[in-house]
Amino acid sequence: MNYTLFDEPSIRQALLPLTFTRPVSLIRIGILTIAEKWELFAGQKPTFLTEDYLHAKFPKGGTELCVNGAVIPNAALFEEIKNLKKGEALFKKGLTIAYYGQAETKKESQAEFRVVCFPWDIFAHNSAEIRNDIELLKKLRKWHKVEDKPTIVYNPDNVFIEEGVKIRAAVLNAEDGPIYLGKNSEVQEGALIKGPFALCEGSVVNMGGKMRGDSTIGPYSKVGGEISNSVIFGYSNKGHDGFIGNTVIGEWCNLGADTNTSNLKNNYSQVQVYSYKEKGLANTGLQFCGLIMGDHSKAGINTMFNTGTVVGVCANIFGSGFPDKFIPSFAWGGAEGFETFKLDKAYEVAERVMARRKITLDEGDKKILKHIFDNTSI
Repeated sequence: MNYTLFDEPSIRQALLPLTFTRPVSLIRIGILTIAEKWELFAGQKPTFLTEDYLHAKFPKGGTELCVNGAVIPNAALFEEIKNLKKGEALFKKGLTIAYYGQAETKKESQAEFRVVCFPWDIFAHNSAEIRNDIELLKKLRKWHKVEDKPTIVYNPDNVFIEEGVKIRAAVLNAEDGPIYLGKNSEVQEGALIKGPFALCEGSVVNMGGKMRGDSTIGPYSKVGGEISNSVIFGYSNKGHDGFIGNTVIGEWCNLGADTNTSNLKNNYSQVQVYSYKEKGLANTGLQFCGLIMGDHSKAGINTMFNTGTVVGVCANIFGSGFPDKFIPSFAWGGAEGFETFKLDKAYEVAERVMARRKITLDEGDKKILKHIFDNTSI
């Protein structure tokens, strides 16, 4: 099936800073990105319809069948979309789900599905999506058993291990949900992992790491300390002690030793976070919400993030005290104030960081970062 995943503009705006550097459908939730889920259903990679500056890296769609990239697929919804005829559009409660060519006829979807509309939806629905992705992958992958005798496994039938995984003297508790360990990932000595939990390809849980469940560690990341109900998109490190909870971290980020996020206010009230769409605070409706961090951002040792902090792209935070709850892209500093992180210096850091994973910062990446820089004020 030839199809294009499109960004619905208001949803894309609400998902910033995570969508500064990617189409909406490349958000990771569960084990897979939304686009990877669609690929499993459709049997073909999608193209994208997003902001013009992002097409420097992501192929522009030219197909007549277009699907909302914020919508998470399931079998019932895919069947409805697959059966759309030319000139038909599929809606759900006023939201465009899909359209085939110039839409002349509107149809209301009868399927039940999730839509990722806000950054906090990512961790809120992550537990359910880990379970759903396991069901998608069950028949497609070859699974292996834990062979390390010192490792303790509770409910081994709910532990899904791909080839090349290395586990040493850990505890895997899958009684409350599945545990997924991706290809060539590693769980080091003394790590404690509670499901639902996903460790994607090439990633590492360091010695003594406490993974408290409902979390996803995207590909080629290193994590340690304590993590609860959080999603790391990939290629990022939180390798040391410190706590993150109800948090979303983009790609190419690093949290220094003993970085901590608050995810609960002292008065137990609902958390408000900065919204790029509203240009001010928005109520999450949640009692628990930690940190939302865009790609290529860094935090120095002992950084303390307040409840519901939002950090843009290529920000560098350091120093004592709590920094602002909203930190723009290319901000350099901390609680005592910020200055602008120069674009050429940001390129240098990104090149070094990406080279460690044998990936090159290409011209497409630079064009995207330049666009963000040119449209940001500190």
